[in-house]
Amino acid sequence: MIKQQNVKLGFALAMLTAVMWGIVPVAMKYALVVVDPLTLAWSRLGMSAIGITIWLAYKKQFPNFALFKKRRRFILLMIAGFGLLGNFALFASAVQYLSATTSQVIGQTGIVIFMISSAFVFKERLRPTQIIGILILLTGLVLFFNKNIADLFNHMSSYGIGVWLGLLASLSWACYALAQKVLLRKLRAEQLLWLIYLICTVFLWPFASPSKIANADATQLFAIIFCGLNTIIAYGALVMAMERWQAAQVSALTTLTPLFSLIFSDLFALIWPEKFAMQYLNILGYIGAISVVAGAMFATIGHHVWHPRKGWLINRKKEEKT
Repeated sequence: MIKQQNVKLGFALAMLTAVMWGIVPVAMKYALVVVDPLTLAWSRLGMSAIGITIWLAYKKQFPNFALFKKRRRFILLMIAGFGLLGNFALFASAVQYLSATTSQVIGQTGIVIFMISSAFVFKERLRPTQIIGILILLTGLVLFFNKNIADLFNHMSSYGIGVWLGLLASLSWACYALAQKVLLRKLRAEQLLWLIYLICTVFLWPFASPSKIANADATQLFAIIFCGLNTIIAYGALVMAMERWQAAQVSALTTLTPLFSLIFSDLFALIWPEKFAMQYLNILGYIGAISVVAGAMFATIGHHVWHPRKGWLINRKKEEKT
């Protein structure tokens, strides 16, 4: 049984992950004023690779490279590496066209793609709660884009380009997550992330323009550095949360990310209106954003609280205790 203090720490770490993921597109939006998306993605991954290298050196836990003598594992590592590379590069490109909130709302589609793909790749059966959660999430997306849905299909506006880039980023993340799921049977999470970050950093290097970072002012440079540190802190907190709390609950909390993006976007716009733009949504847009989060959360942990035959499991657990 998980100790109560571990549960509280796991909750705090999972919430920290959601907060960090929520604020990072706001910082990225500001950093992209001076650097291009590929350079920003490269700097984030590079800083993360350095951070995990120091950590693994301290813990003396570098992975055994002999594991990848098997061709299948090497191919999976490449899929995971290029999957995350594509996700970081495409997401940064999407943020250039979209608001932070919109980018993170679209990012939730990665969960849908991953769940459906897992059903085919790993022969896993989708639970009724997952299907319901996916339907709620997709309905939420339609509501969220109610004002701009025509722009996604009729003509390629900058908004439409951003949305499609965001969807491609989610697809790329799902490929990374599928390969990662298999590789984690042989490697610790931080060991795998280290290898993936190295792959991403090396292959993105020829396309990055580090000299552009020199043109950044103090606040822009802070935003660039923060984006890199954010990746280390968020993924580090996520790994530690998984070790101390049930994975389903941790995943459920991280689905709150779009709401934190909305909060931070509006907060920074109020404090620095000359640097950050307010996110304007109508009532359907807000309902859509909440529905996306609720759908992703229900798809993740719905089977713990509801069963199609048994009903609400929370009430049953309370009755059993009494």
